[in-house]
Amino acid sequence: MTTPLDMQIPWLAAGSLLHLLAFFLVCLHCLQHRREEAAATLLWIFLAWSLPVLGPLLYITFGIDRLTPRGTLKSLQNARFREARLARGDALPLAYWHSVHADSIKADLASSLDAELNRAIDTLVPDYPLLAGNRVDLLITGDEAFPAMLELIDNAQHHIHLQSFIIHNDRTSLAIFDHLAAKARAGVTVRVLYDRFGSTQAIFTGFFRRYRRVPNMRICGWTQVNLLKRHFQLNLRNHRKVLVTDGRHACFGGINISRENTTRKGKLPIRDYHFRAGGPVVQQLQYAFLQDWFFISGEDPAALLQERCFPSITHEGGISARVINSGPTSYLQTTADLFFMAIVQARQQVLIVTPYFVPPPDILRALRSAALRGADIRLVVPLENNHIYAGWASRALYSELLAAGVRIFHRQPPFMHAKAILIDGRTAIVGTANWDVRSLRLNYETSMILYDEAFAGKLKQVILEDIALSEEVTLVGWTSRPRWHRLVENACSLLAPVL
Repeated sequence: MTTPLDMQIPWLAAGSLLHLLAFFLVCLHCLQHRREEAAATLLWIFLAWSLPVLGPLLYITFGIDRLTPRGTLKSLQNARFREARLARGDALPLAYWHSVHADSIKADLASSLDAELNRAIDTLVPDYPLLAGNRVDLLITGDEAFPAMLELIDNAQHHIHLQSFIIHNDRTSLAIFDHLAAKARAGVTVRVLYDRFGSTQAIFTGFFRRYRRVPNMRICGWTQVNLLKRHFQLNLRNHRKVLVTDGRHACFGGINISRENTTRKGKLPIRDYHFRAGGPVVQQLQYAFLQDWFFISGEDPAALLQERCFPSITHEGGISARVINSGPTSYLQTTADLFFMAIVQARQQVLIVTPYFVPPPDILRALRSAALRGADIRLVVPLENNHIYAGWASRALYSELLAAGVRIFHRQPPFMHAKAILIDGRTAIVGTANWDVRSLRLNYETSMILYDEAFAGKLKQVILEDIALSEEVTLVGWTSRPRWHRLVENACSLLAPVL
């Protein structure tokens, strides 16, 4: 007579075999692709073994942190877009490929250290050379950024390109999208690109459906997850925030489209930095947007690479700048390499503002080395983090930094989402990239490096204001923190390779 146990044995055996097979495949994939931190590989192998079904699913969803053969489609599409650009020849007066802006490319750098850094960046982003003649204005929080964005939108004559990681369904987003829709109905071409992961709330609440039928307005969501095509790269998110109008004016930086970035009913907004740009560098932001748009929408390059998207631009200021786009590749880690080289070149001071600070070991060593050789290294992070585990993980790194002489400041609430690096009071790096594995290796990010003492002076003043509103962490005080804090920090730091 068959017992219930006898009936369960075949199922248990089949389940065990499937678990072993899944574990073997995870191990095989992990060992085929070397990670910089062996701890990350061991962590995923441990999870795949300890959590049947769930562990392998988590690995497929979050553990694939590089471009698979199918994931290289983005790089191939970029190459196609570049070839289409070159095929158009002189019909397309791009500021950084054609003689119409030849003077912009000849940007002279007074500092030999800056010139050395710029030559290294040439290798990282050869399609985005250094351009002279730019103006970049600093915008603090959405209270300053959103009015500037609405002004650009309302003044647009030909096209508006908007890209954001997060778009919420709230009054702020409605105001911006209503202005976009009004311009589209007036005949202006409007293209909107949002990240489907970051804008999940807007998707599920039907926000984008309100504007789907507006003429001349097209909205696309960025994703590299498609189960039917076996695309599982949930990690590969588009973290860029850019607005370009008529190929002449732009806003970019760290501010997402959400009312949390504005003052409301006496509640302070998220502390963030955004920037308004004019001059030749705007067309680098334009080209970066169109590359992403082409990848997602498949729109004909001939419709995108047209002269009205890349008009001739005169110099608007004295800033030399270049865009530094980054994303997951098999070889280069553009943003991580940029941060590392900037720290290494510093001789006097490095000011860093970031909401998430969980960098890889080489960048930590660069910071410690700079502090040990006498440079003034100051790190500003939020006291209260919106991702609690990331805040605790960053604190696990404080002791070695403080011991080397790095000064750490906890910015008091509201939450600080700003990202900026200032080197020796003359070179600034701003944009969307955080100091964590996700921004440095996984996300598609847009940064800009600016060589200008006047701009650097304004940015330094803002950073010093944030430092004045911060509480400094001292080595003596830090070593006397409660023991349970250390346990939580170290536990969260175990997740640092996959944060």
